[in-house]
Amino acid sequence: MKTVQKSAFQGDMMIRRVAIMPEGVTESAPVSGRHVLAHSETGHNHDVDAHGIKLFTGADPMVCYLRMDGVHEADIVHHRSHDTHETVRLLGEPGSVWEVRRQREYTPDGWRRVED
Repeated sequence: MKTVQKSAFQGDMMIRRVAIMPEGVTESAPVSGRHVLAHSETGHNHDVDAHGIKLFTGADPMVCYLRMDGVHEADIVHHRSHDTHETVRLLGEPGSVWEVRRQREYTPDGWRRVED
Protein backbone atom coordinates (compact mmCIF):
# COMPACT_ATOMS: atom_id res chain seq x y z
CA MET A 1 0.00 0.00 0.00
CA LYS A 2 1.23 3.45 -0.93
CA THR A 3 0.50 6.19 1.64
CA VAL A 4 0.33 9.79 0.37
CA GLN A 5 -0.32 13.26 1.70
CA LYS A 6 0.08 15.31 -1.50
CA SER A 7 -0.18 13.36 -4.77
CA ALA A 8 -0.11 9.92 -6.33
CA PHE A 9 -0.90 7.97 -9.48
CA GLN A 10 -2.91 4.77 -9.74
CA GLY A 11 -3.18 3.34 -13.24
CA ASP A 12 -4.61 6.05 -15.46
CA MET A 13 -5.58 8.36 -12.56
CA MET A 14 -3.68 11.22 -10.98
CA ILE A 15 -4.76 12.07 -7.44
CA ARG A 16 -3.62 15.32 -5.82
CA ARG A 17 -4.55 17.30 -2.78
CA VAL A 18 -5.96 20.74 -3.57
CA ALA A 19 -6.58 23.76 -1.35
CA ILE A 20 -10.30 24.20 -2.01
CA MET A 21 -13.27 22.55 -3.67
CA PRO A 22 -14.01 24.35 -6.95
CA GLU A 23 -17.36 26.03 -7.48
CA GLY A 24 -20.00 24.46 -9.69
CA VAL A 25 -19.52 20.83 -8.59
CA THR A 26 -22.33 18.60 -7.35
CA GLU A 27 -22.27 15.77 -4.87
CA SER A 28 -22.67 12.25 -6.27
CA ALA A 29 -24.31 9.46 -4.32
CA PRO A 30 -22.34 6.29 -3.56
CA VAL A 31 -23.31 2.96 -5.11
CA SER A 32 -23.32 -0.02 -2.72
CA GLY A 33 -21.32 1.99 -0.19
CA ARG A 34 -18.54 2.94 -2.60
CA HIS A 35 -17.63 5.81 -4.92
CA VAL A 36 -16.33 4.69 -8.32
CA LEU A 37 -13.53 7.05 -9.38
CA ALA A 38 -12.76 5.36 -12.70
CA HIS A 39 -14.54 2.68 -14.71
CA SER A 40 -12.20 0.57 -16.77
CA GLU A 41 -12.69 -0.68 -20.30
CA THR A 42 -11.78 -4.18 -19.03
CA GLY A 43 -14.49 -4.17 -16.37
CA HIS A 44 -12.46 -3.40 -13.25
CA ASN A 45 -12.91 -0.22 -11.23
CA HIS A 46 -10.87 2.12 -9.10
CA ASP A 47 -12.99 3.09 -6.11
CA VAL A 48 -13.07 4.28 -2.52
CA ASP A 49 -15.26 3.33 0.45
CA ALA A 50 -17.90 6.06 0.88
CA HIS A 51 -17.76 6.04 4.71
CA GLY A 52 -16.69 9.57 5.60
CA ILE A 53 -15.90 10.43 1.96
CA LYS A 54 -17.98 12.58 -0.38
CA LEU A 55 -17.57 12.58 -4.15
CA PHE A 56 -18.21 15.65 -6.32
CA THR A 57 -18.36 15.96 -10.10
CA GLY A 58 -18.48 18.93 -12.45
CA ALA A 59 -18.64 19.71 -16.14
CA ASP A 60 -15.46 17.79 -17.02
CA PRO A 61 -16.14 14.02 -16.94
CA MET A 62 -12.38 13.40 -16.62
CA VAL A 63 -12.15 15.11 -13.21
CA CYS A 64 -13.84 14.51 -9.87
CA TYR A 65 -13.17 15.57 -6.29
CA LEU A 66 -13.13 13.75 -2.97
CA ARG A 67 -13.69 15.44 0.38
CA MET A 68 -12.73 13.69 3.60
CA ASP A 69 -15.59 14.39 6.03
CA GLY A 70 -14.78 13.11 9.51
CA VAL A 71 -12.01 10.71 8.46
CA HIS A 72 -8.22 11.02 8.30
CA GLU A 73 -7.58 8.41 5.61
CA ALA A 74 -9.19 6.86 2.55
CA ASP A 75 -8.05 3.89 0.46
CA ILE A 76 -8.37 3.96 -3.32
CA VAL A 77 -8.56 0.33 -4.41
CA HIS A 78 -8.13 -1.17 -7.87
CA HIS A 79 -10.45 -4.16 -8.26
CA ARG A 80 -8.88 -6.76 -10.48
CA SER A 81 -7.59 -10.22 -9.57
CA HIS A 82 -4.39 -9.93 -11.64
CA ASP A 83 -2.04 -7.09 -12.62
CA THR A 84 -3.68 -4.90 -10.03
CA HIS A 85 -2.42 -1.45 -9.07
CA GLU A 86 -1.21 -0.89 -5.54
CA THR A 87 -3.80 0.54 -3.12
CA VAL A 88 -3.31 4.26 -2.49
CA ARG A 89 -4.06 5.52 1.02
CA LEU A 90 -4.83 9.23 1.16
CA LEU A 91 -3.94 10.90 4.47
CA GLY A 92 -5.33 14.26 5.57
CA GLU A 93 -7.38 16.06 8.15
CA PRO A 94 -11.18 16.10 7.91
CA GLY A 95 -12.20 18.54 5.21
CA SER A 96 -9.23 17.72 2.95
CA VAL A 97 -10.06 17.93 -0.76
CA TRP A 98 -8.49 15.67 -3.40
CA GLU A 99 -8.72 16.10 -7.17
CA VAL A 100 -8.90 12.86 -9.16
CA ARG A 101 -7.99 13.37 -12.81
CA ARG A 102 -8.08 10.75 -15.57
CA GLN A 103 -5.01 10.91 -17.79
CA ARG A 104 -5.28 11.84 -21.47
CA GLU A 105 -3.02 11.09 -24.40
CA TYR A 106 -2.67 12.54 -27.86
CA THR A 107 -3.27 10.35 -30.90
CA PRO A 108 -3.37 11.26 -34.62
CA ASP A 109 -7.16 11.44 -34.20
CA GLY A 110 -6.91 13.89 -31.29
CA TRP A 111 -6.95 13.67 -27.50
CA ARG A 112 -8.40 10.59 -25.79
CA ARG A 113 -8.60 9.07 -22.33
CA VAL A 114 -5.71 6.78 -21.40
CA GLU A 115 -6.92 3.19 -21.21
CA ASP A 116 -5.75 1.23 -18.19
